[in-house]
Amino acid sequence: MSMLTPPGLGGKYRITGDKYPRMRRPRYRSRLALAGTSAVVALGLAGWGTMQLIDVFSGNGGGKLAVASRKAGCKPSSERIMTLPKPGQITVNVYNATPRGGLAKTTADELKKRGFRIGKVGNAPAQYDKKVPGAGILLGSPAAANTTLSVLGTQLKDAEQRTDARETADVDLLIGSAFKELNVQKDAEQALATLADATAKDSCGNRLPPSEKH
Repeated sequence: MSMLTPPGLGGKYRITGDKYPRMRRPRYRSRLALAGTSAVVALGLAGWGTMQLIDVFSGNGGGKLAVASRKAGCKPSSERIMTLPKPGQITVNVYNATPRGGLAKTTADELKKRGFRIGKVGNAPAQYDKKVPGAGILLGSPAAANTTLSVLGTQLKDAEQRTDARETADVDLLIGSAFKELNVQKDAEQALATLADATAKDSCGNRLPPSEKH
């Protein structure tokens, strides 16, 4: 046996000159490397999923919304930003669509006491006169839907909300034949506070949970 022959190879790979046998790398090493890479990827995905769950249950807006807020440099806070107009920012025209006299004026006076601005007061236009069977109709532009009309709606239970083609910010209260009186002021204030809570957002635009006090 030559002195250059590796131990354990016997005479099968006898080295007699300056040439050496080629030996392949064991396959099990490549398998171990692949398994290690897969494990690292799996751990990374698991960690990312955990962070998403933490965001969802921490009340910070959850998942994509929280990430979007952070990217925009916004820091969510508990400060409440009301998205509804206040009564003092709403001009109400009060019209009487019933045969009973004096309802428009007395209703307008009460709304004024509650902080609303009063516009026109009088009998309803012909298309509504004596044609409003319910408590009343609240009428305004499409932009007033779910905002101004909703605020006014806290003052009159079961009033129907409609929109028309006007472009002005004022709204109409058409008093119907089933009208008796406006909601009790305390109840109207409670309804307005509940409505404000339902639309409250923080400085990042995230919905906030209702407050316990009104």
